[in-house]
Amino acid sequence: MKQDSKRRQLKPQPSVREPRRHLLRAVLAFVRAARSSPGVLRIALLGSLATDKPVPKDADVLVTIDAAMDLSSLARFGRRLKGTAQTINLGADIFLADGSDHYLGRICHYRECYARVACRALHCGQRQHLNDDLQIVTLSPALISAPPIDLWPRIRRCAVPPDTEALLAELENDETLRDRNHAAAHDAN
Repeated sequence: MKQDSKRRQLKPQPSVREPRRHLLRAVLAFVRAARSSPGVLRIALLGSLATDKPVPKDADVLVTIDAAMDLSSLARFGRRLKGTAQTINLGADIFLADGSDHYLGRICHYRECYARVACRALHCGQRQHLNDDLQIVTLSPALISAPPIDLWPRIRRCAVPPDTEALLAELENDETLRDRNHAAAHDAN
């Protein structure tokens, strides 16, 4: 992840003792909601939550989407994730890429899309809920094609901290239950 180095880096000051746990629970809720959105192809975890950094400044999630996807529902889930993180003085970013590992930008944090002076998107309003502030943040194709942790549709991971492993176990349990329910419904027919 490349960021503009002119911005001052401030140390995060969360309002809770265990910010990782809080952010991981918020990511879990995001994945559970976003995976049902038509056009979502993959959800992955990036950044400090994929490491053992004790006080992350935010949750970084990469969502690979169908290029023609309507971003409305994903933006709503992303705002919920950001809002949950903001309750403890931290943040969240939902990065978007297409199926060709091309970085598109981030989910816009505004609920309604129209031109704003404070907006840094290169093409503000051209695509609803897309903040293509590529002059500020970009992800490399290598990171997009091989993120540290895939959360959905299949779970793949590098070595992860125990609290992140617990998140992955819950997602794996979700998939196991879904597969069992699908098989039971199929057997009933």
